[in-house]
Amino acid sequence: MPNIRTGRAAGFLKFTGCVALIASVPALAQSAAPASGPIATSAATANPGPLTIQADRPGPVINRDIFGQFAEHLGRGVYGGVWVGPDSKIPNVRGIRTDVVDALRAIKVPVVRWPGGCFADEYHWRDGVGPAAKRVTTVNTNWANAVEPNTFGTDEFMDFARQIGSEAYLSVNVGSGTVQEAGDWLGYMTSVAPASAARERALNGHKEPYRIKYLGLGNEMWGCGGPLTPDEYVTKMKTFAHFVHNQNPEQAAPPIDFAKIAKDLMTGKPMDGLPRNPNGMRRIAAGPNSADPSYTEVIMKAWKTRSPIYWDIDGISLHQYTWGSLPFAEPATNFGEKEYATVLMQTQLMDRTITKHSEIMDKYDPNKAIALVVDEWGVWLKPTEGTEPMFLEQQNSLRDGIAAAMNINIFARHADRVRMTNIAQMVNVLQSMIMTDGSKMLLTPTYHVYKMYVPFQDATYLPVTFGAGEYKFDKITLPKVDALAARGKDGQVWLSLVNLDPNAAADVNASVAGITANRADGEVLTAPSFNSVNTYSKPAAVAPKPFSASASNGKLMLHLPPHSVTVVRLQP
Repeated sequence: MPNIRTGRAAGFLKFTGCVALIASVPALAQSAAPASGPIATSAATANPGPLTIQADRPGPVINRDIFGQFAEHLGRGVYGGVWVGPDSKIPNVRGIRTDVVDALRAIKVPVVRWPGGCFADEYHWRDGVGPAAKRVTTVNTNWANAVEPNTFGTDEFMDFARQIGSEAYLSVNVGSGTVQEAGDWLGYMTSVAPASAARERALNGHKEPYRIKYLGLGNEMWGCGGPLTPDEYVTKMKTFAHFVHNQNPEQAAPPIDFAKIAKDLMTGKPMDGLPRNPNGMRRIAAGPNSADPSYTEVIMKAWKTRSPIYWDIDGISLHQYTWGSLPFAEPATNFGEKEYATVLMQTQLMDRTITKHSEIMDKYDPNKAIALVVDEWGVWLKPTEGTEPMFLEQQNSLRDGIAAAMNINIFARHADRVRMTNIAQMVNVLQSMIMTDGSKMLLTPTYHVYKMYVPFQDATYLPVTFGAGEYKFDKITLPKVDALAARGKDGQVWLSLVNLDPNAAADVNASVAGITANRADGEVLTAPSFNSVNTYSKPAAVAPKPFSASASNGKLMLHLPPHSVTVVRLQP
């Protein structure tokens, strides 16, 4: 068996906190009423009832950054997945493989989190800048002691983000790094001449400053990033929030209005922060481990009583994975209905976790100035046989695509608080969009779900009411159908319907309040089995197919195949 030891007490133990929380929940969840899903208008029945889209009751905007990605230096996620080097025979632009770029551009990736993850807690940015031949080679102590050549560094990542049309979400090293190191890194990326850091960046081929949309102030500070208590983290985080500046004038904060601050203090008004530059960098605090409320409570309390002249944040991160019945050991292929239902049941727990943390945040921030950022989530399964276990490579089935759709729907229903998420991870790691093998590349079912959901980026949430029906397996009860509706930026009404039932189709009668819809056109993602996967020999075994439905007596009749995801645009 390959050596899975790391510099952190034999591999997976650094995730003990997450595992304990998630592994203890299934028994509770099996007997509980479904936590997410549309509002049921009556008692649940075996089959879904009529569905109404409340287009006259628009909700918040579904921030496009909810569809963000995560690329950590882990296994083949970067090297071989994104980076092949400029001398590779695999088609590339400045070392970044062209096929992966084209695929990611097609799903309009809004933001990418980099360089980690646990890797970020030990990443020193200077190892990865300057001439490649002079860069420092290190060891990735978090992930199988793999050699880290640092040929993919800051400038290469920013080039990659530009090629795919994405914004950057950088995690600074709060765990083993210093405030000065983080400040110097931001100076290298964002300063302008005559600053020495700007000259250094220009000598490395990048005269113009980079745009950094989000800055993560550490990662999993309760685990591989510390471990710190919530109070210890807040004390440390404040200095990073205060001293690590974006030096790009276009992203600078507006001048401080001291008179307004003084007046607010005198009158007891809440200080929800200094004026924001709409192009400014947003700071994300390292937040809770799954359902544990301790970090959220302490960070929000500190934020409420802070002086925003000295430090401020714009969001708190949340990490929660779906493990299945046994962490890291749930089979990714050739599984049965028990494993299918268990994974989807655990996926539903995301709603409870978000609700729990949102309630804490609401106590201190009723105006929802602070975002809840789910910057690590996804289905974490048994590694593919024959691969290094700590590289976290796993197959991606139709079930995983359904789980992705369910999570996206949950995030959208919490769009007033959840304004960014980053699925783990982008290429070759965990619930990836893309898998590569040398020059070969294939798209996973999760990728196809993301492409089908592109119209929901920056769309306006529309409430949906209907009887969701029931899908039961043993002691697990789930909604038969999960639904999400929104008015896209194109002005059209879009509807997603996920049929969780692996054994029976679902017929949904859909209507839009105040609007006549005569047709629905879009795509459906399904396959012969819920455990169907794409392979290099059969890359389209799970792929979207055209879908259409017509109205009858003023109602749209949508026939949903078993274990399927359907996304349609409603036509007049």
